[in-house]
Amino acid sequence: MLADDHVLVRQGIRQLLEVEKDFVIVDEAENGRECIEKLINYQKQNQMPDLLLLDIYMPEKNGIEVLQDIKNNGMNLKVLIVTGLMDEDFLIKAFQSGADGYLLKNCDFSQLIRAIHIIFQGEKYIQPDIVNVVSIWGMTGLKQDKVMTKAALLTEREKEILMYVARGMPNKEIASSLNITERTVKNHLFHIFSKIDVYDRTQAAIFAIKSGIILI
Repeated sequence: MLADDHVLVRQGIRQLLEVEKDFVIVDEAENGRECIEKLINYQKQNQMPDLLLLDIYMPEKNGIEVLQDIKNNGMNLKVLIVTGLMDEDFLIKAFQSGADGYLLKNCDFSQLIRAIHIIFQGEKYIQPDIVNVVSIWGMTGLKQDKVMTKAALLTEREKEILMYVARGMPNKEIASSLNITERTVKNHLFHIFSKIDVYDRTQAAIFAIKSGIILI
C-alpha cells in the first residue's frame, strides 16, 4: 500500500513496483487519515497489506501519527518510510514509533527494492547516506569521548561486521561475505550492541559513522 499526498509520487512508485513480479499494489492513500481508515478496514477483513510505503509530511495525519496509530491498533504490517524530509527528529521518532526502514525520495529504484527485501528478511534498513548526515546524539546520548571509548571495546571482527551493518547489509549477506554462518553474525551483533550500548541496527550504523569505523 502507498500513502503519499503527491499523486505523481504514488503513480511513479506504483509503475516501478508493478513491473516487478514480486509486488502487487493493493491500495493508495493521499493523506494520513485516509491511510489509517483503509488499514482499519483491511484489518477487519483480515487482509492487511504486507508493507506500507509511507510519507512523513502529509495532511490530516503525518507519517509519525500514522505509525503510532498502527502500533496502537495492533496492526501487523511492515512500514518503510519514503520521504523527501531529512530531519533527525523525524528519523528518530519514525524508528521509535515502529518504522522498519527509512528512505529519501531521491534514492534510486534499486535502493528501494533492496530496502524492501531487507525489511522482509526481518531487519531494519536506513539509507546509508542518511546515516552519514545524522548526529548520534539523539540516538545514544553519547559524547564523542565515550563513543571512542566504547568503540575500543570492539574486536576487529566486530568492527568489520559493524561496518557491513552501516552499509545496510542484512545478516545473510554479511555471513556470505565473511564466510561464516548467520548464527555467528547474530552472536557477534548481540555482543556489539551490548558493548556500544545500542538497541538496533540503525543506532549501530550511526555509531559506526560517529566512531570513524566507516566513512560512507
